[in-house]
Formats: sequence, structure tokens, C-alpha cells
Amino acid sequence: MEQKINRRQHARFAVTPSYTSARVRLMTDEQFTLTGHVYDVSEGGVRFELDTPVEPGTPVAMEIALPEHPGSPPLVDGPGRAVYLIGNVVWCDADEPGPAQMALAITRFARAGDRDRLMRRITSGAYARVA
Repeated sequence: MEQKINRRQHARFAVTPSYTSARVRLMTDEQFTLTGHVYDVSEGGVRFELDTPVEPGTPVAMEIALPEHPGSPPLVDGPGRAVYLIGNVVWCDADEPGPAQMALAITRFARAGDRDRLMRRITSGAYARVA
């Protein structure tokens, strides 16, 4: 039996999609125009869905409203109330009916404190690690 090699640099954590909203802005747009949900997140990437597929390689900005505990509303903790990041879409699966699932590789966090706010939340023990 062949074993898969995990090439991920960062641990991923599952979130509750219906409680973890995301807004996405193409870097060519002035404002966030796409909305969807996050499935899992790490320090280096996000797996999410949108009604509108985004082509792999496309740079985007993302706002994630991450709840403190799974199933609870998003937490307001410090300036910003949400986590903002910049990254590139690395894959998009739009083959099935419904929202397109995608993955984003984070290139940087948009504001001071966003990385720390995300890491504090996902490593709090409230979220399960995923393979």
C-alpha cells in the first residue's frame, strides 16, 4: 500500500462553513464582490467555496469572519473584527453543481495583527486538525 506524503507546511483546521463566511475581492476590483464560506484554514492557506469560480493563479484579497467556537457567531476581538489576507487561488473545482470549491495559498496578511488573530483562534483547541 502506497502512503501519501504530506507536503503541507502548516497544520489545517476544520471550521463550520455555515458559520465561517468569506468575502473575496479580485485585485482588479475596488471592493469585495464575491461571498462564500470557508471549510478549513491554516497559516498558509484556505479551502473555501464561492458561487462564482475563480481561475487558478488569480490573486485575491479575502476577509474571513471566523467564529471563536464552532457553531457560534463570529467573534469581535480587536481592531478589524475579521481576518484579512492576500493570496493566490491554487485550484478550483467547479465540475459539480452548486458552489465552486477552491483553495487559496496565502502570500501575506493584510493588516498587523491578522495573522496572530487567525492563529490564536484556530489553535485554541476549539477546531479539529484535518489531514
